[in-house]
Amino acid sequence: MPYAPAGELNVYYEEHGEGPPLLLLHGAYMTADMMAPLARRLAGTRRVIVPEAEGHGRTADADRPLTYEQMADDTAALARALGLEQVDVIGYSMGGATALRLAVQHPDLVRRLVVASAGYRYDGMPAEAIAMFPSISPEMFAGSPMEEAYQRLAPDPGRFPVLVDKLKTLDTTDFAWDDDVPKITAPTLIVLGDSDGVRLEHAVELFKLRGGGVMGDLSGMPESQLAVLPGTSHFVPPGSGLLDREEWLLAMIPPFLDP
Repeated sequence: MPYAPAGELNVYYEEHGEGPPLLLLHGAYMTADMMAPLARRLAGTRRVIVPEAEGHGRTADADRPLTYEQMADDTAALARALGLEQVDVIGYSMGGATALRLAVQHPDLVRRLVVASAGYRYDGMPAEAIAMFPSISPEMFAGSPMEEAYQRLAPDPGRFPVLVDKLKTLDTTDFAWDDDVPKITAPTLIVLGDSDGVRLEHAVELFKLRGGGVMGDLSGMPESQLAVLPGTSHFVPPGSGLLDREEWLLAMIPPFLDP
């Protein structure tokens, strides 16, 4: 199985296809397998690399907190280990926030950026999500695909409660990247559902920080784009999550990456 050194980690990753490199970053509690349907479709013209973040899937946990900043550095270290000088990046949910930090912290690495179902401020999430996060427990995942995948793939299957605790801390820690996001040099496609885990108003503000929100007829079209998918949630119910909208994503993402 393919692993690569990335700082303190030995990161598991999967590859699909050939062509210009594309990093596909998964969400919390997910694995590379869960991103495989989209990865395979994108692989028609791309070398799609799907790493598993610290503590997820086959990548072992480390004795440190999970932060977006650290996950961005880990991703950059993986890219260097694979000899990649510049990549396009697609990040979903936790991976979307990591992708934003990657573009902030390693601007020379990221050519074009797709941020799906993620924001740049903690209050970009709906109030009901913020209120729910403190109640998260390992028991909530009993019998779920996330727990099953962890127990099947993780180097130490008994550490699932540790991952839940770390992600709970991540999900209850305030952050605001207002000063950093405008400095990103990569053109950015922002994608979310109309009933997602990101407030619509927040997505518009992110779009404006990336040069959007202008009248293209008079000002010219901005490099960045915003897409709101109708009838689409963050992850559940089955069939309604953003990753379930594969055909829509494939209609938008490749043309954005290669305009």
